[in-house]
Amino acid sequence: MTADHKHTTRLPDADVVLIGAGIMSATLSSILTQLDPDLRILVLEKSTDIAGESSEAWNNAGTGHSGYCELNYMPDPADGSKPRQIAEQFHLTRQWWSHLTRQGLLDPTDFIHATPHMNLVFGHDDVAYLRRRVNTLHADPLFAEMEYTEDPDTIARWAPLTMEGQVDDGEPIAAARHLRGTDVDFGALTQALLTIGSTEVITGHTVTGIDREAEQWSITGSSSMGSFTVRAGTVFVGAGGFALRLLQKAKIPEVRGYAVLPVGAAFYRCSTPSVVARHDAKVYGQADVGAPPMSVPHLDRRIVDGEEHLMFGPYATFSTKLLKHGRLSDFFTTVRPDNLHVIAAAGLQNLGLVSFLVKKLAASPTRKFAQLRRFFPLARRKEWTLLPAGQRAQLVKPDPKKIGVLQQGTELVVSADGSIAGLIGASPGASTAVPIMFDLLEQAFPAQWHSRWKSQIAEAVPDLDRTDWTAEAVARSHTDTEAALGLSPVSCE
Repeated sequence: MTADHKHTTRLPDADVVLIGAGIMSATLSSILTQLDPDLRILVLEKSTDIAGESSEAWNNAGTGHSGYCELNYMPDPADGSKPRQIAEQFHLTRQWWSHLTRQGLLDPTDFIHATPHMNLVFGHDDVAYLRRRVNTLHADPLFAEMEYTEDPDTIARWAPLTMEGQVDDGEPIAAARHLRGTDVDFGALTQALLTIGSTEVITGHTVTGIDREAEQWSITGSSSMGSFTVRAGTVFVGAGGFALRLLQKAKIPEVRGYAVLPVGAAFYRCSTPSVVARHDAKVYGQADVGAPPMSVPHLDRRIVDGEEHLMFGPYATFSTKLLKHGRLSDFFTTVRPDNLHVIAAAGLQNLGLVSFLVKKLAASPTRKFAQLRRFFPLARRKEWTLLPAGQRAQLVKPDPKKIGVLQQGTELVVSADGSIAGLIGASPGASTAVPIMFDLLEQAFPAQWHSRWKSQIAEAVPDLDRTDWTAEAVARSHTDTEAALGLSPVSCE
């Protein structure tokens, strides 16, 4: 018998095992503990910290994605379907947080703050695009309160730092704003959600194997104390960039041909109080032609651990790691005979993107800071620090016509019998976590969902199946959630 076998720890069986202590697992845990407090839920986290990867505050932009300002979600200014979908999803997410807050299970001051969401664009083409985008969205009650201006003085009132020092060369400029935006500390929220109910979180435990044995899954791995094993009826893989690798180990056919590509980023951060106090918005611009979806420049007000900061980015970085604290071999462990051609096809179809990323990676610090000065002309280098952010795994899917395509956003993958699922991909996953987990519950626990769980959820999330998004319904829902979460949108000038 080997030494590893001698030190294998058999953990008590669980009803549900969640792999990864990030926002996705935390959200699912918070829902399950409310629906069935008797379930034994176990979270296994490889790090010694909770929310240490993509959910950690400085590993993401902290934007509560509502479709208000993310121009990359609406490349066609006449088609507002994607922003609407994201707005609905984040609205349901906020209703769930409101429900937990009313029960005294969350303190919203720890993780969410009202922060206007804004766009700022330059040049005839982008101004025309933004004008059309706002006109399209105005017809939707979810966006009816959006404001638009081409007046520099108005923009200066909305976001003073962006206009001070701008050269008046006759170039058109425009801005749009929605006052109901939010800044979210997903790290603090993750930690709070995992304290709800009797969920057990074990850190320092790396899952290395997932195997089907009769009616259960056997999850194996290692820790500083040796190897471990645990059995569970249902498994959710919320392991960020590692999710695909673990689903491949589980040998479920639903991920055959799927692949991921590592995507890294860095941000500039300023914590000078006199500067931070003069900017109260998340200001998103238009991405450069050929840029990947996650590279839209934005100047954000952030509140982390009660302290206010400004953040600007992202700047592309490169690594073959799939987690910030992962290994350089991470990407290669996900390459399989069934997805190699998919990766190659996606790469060949996106040579322009590859060229763009190479140029951005080679940009000097001076050129990087020049991008910041487009949004804050009087920014001083000594007040800003370049920080590495989290690693993401961009989803690559098999396609019947193109063989392989890069997919924006996240995708929930569920096995045919519903016993194992995982989330693959990147933004805006955290903001849409609650409706994603509702979809998971319906597929993994269909009997419970249709017999009682859906009705329980509907009491907590009144707009779960809403289709009549009238102005009155939107206003009422906003009032209810903002009252529960203590959010007071800035009043219009």
